[in-house]
Amino acid sequence: MYAIYDTEIGKLKITYEQGYIIGISKVDKIQSLGIKSKISEKAYMELKEYFAGKRKTFDIPIKLIGTEFQKKVWKELLKIPYGKTVSYKDIAISIDNPKACRAIGMANHNNPILIIVPCHRVVNENGNLGGYALGLDIKRKLLEIEKKN
Repeated sequence: MYAIYDTEIGKLKITYEQGYIIGISKVDKIQSLGIKSKISEKAYMELKEYFAGKRKTFDIPIKLIGTEFQKKVWKELLKIPYGKTVSYKDIAISIDNPKACRAIGMANHNNPILIIVPCHRVVNENGNLGGYALGLDIKRKLLEIEKKN
């Protein structure tokens, strides 16, 4: 199930099942607004608080769906503190796979729960932003929100 919400970064699709958020993605073309639920409303409220600079951690229950490697990477991303950035190499080292920088990038690109699983906090080793599924403008905006608070 899913519900579509208007946010500061555009329309977000919040996908959920059995009391867990399983996806947050940006949508441009909408055929249906979906069905709002308690869990999607809670996720939306937490995202609004985040965009307003009032929330630094998310309490919403999530369920990571992906390969074992992807889930390992995403769980590591959840450890990155609000307002901090790490490199792809830092993540690779922290999961005991120091040569997996490109694979880390692909796992980030396939992150199904954007913002809550903070792949936007991962940058190139030289400090450049790298990529982001929602585009570099949104990545920059998310990092700016976090630096202000």
